[in-house]
Amino acid sequence: MSCENDNRSNPFKERVNRRVKMKKSVTYFEETGPRNTEETIKLARERAAELGIRDIVVASSHGGTALKVTEAFGSDANVVAVTICEGWRSEGWTMTEKERKKVQAKGVKVLTGIHALGDDVGSAFTEKSGGTTLNEAVRETLYRFCQGMKVCVEIVLMAADAGLIPVDKEVIAIAGTGDGADTAIVVKPAYPRKFFDLQIREIIAKPREL
Repeated sequence: MSCENDNRSNPFKERVNRRVKMKKSVTYFEETGPRNTEETIKLARERAAELGIRDIVVASSHGGTALKVTEAFGSDANVVAVTICEGWRSEGWTMTEKERKKVQAKGVKVLTGIHALGDDVGSAFTEKSGGTTLNEAVRETLYRFCQGMKVCVEIVLMAADAGLIPVDKEVIAIAGTGDGADTAIVVKPAYPRKFFDLQIREIIAKPREL
């Protein structure tokens, strides 16, 4: 029996060789809140540059955080500001028309709609009769990371469903605890009806405590 070298490629070896190891740091803030806004945006901008990401989704109640994001990322970025829905206007949390026009004048797309993870018809039933919905279960699970994580996922779902960001590319989402920003992630978006296609690929920054 002759022993000749088999020049055929080894599929298993090829798969192993294609594996990529990536080491990236995560910034953990000791406290939540707006004091972390500038650092969060800076870290998000740096990672966006590394990955070539130009679609940025930011939670912004009155436009302040959205303006800081668009200033940091530049006019060629697709910045989408997602506001709190009109159902909370009585609480003073919604963006005024003057604030909206100021943000839009900077080229930011402003989205207001039903929150993807709550405040919909299901919420009316739980408030009246108790119980919980699947949306609320997802929401509370994400809250275990921090409030900003829940909001980041929610605004990406909303922006995708509105057609304001692609679902075949990674985007960066920025949100916070109350005002400002303290959380940033890299996300592969999905529509709400395709929720299981959504992937949280990287955590750039978040607070250590809820």
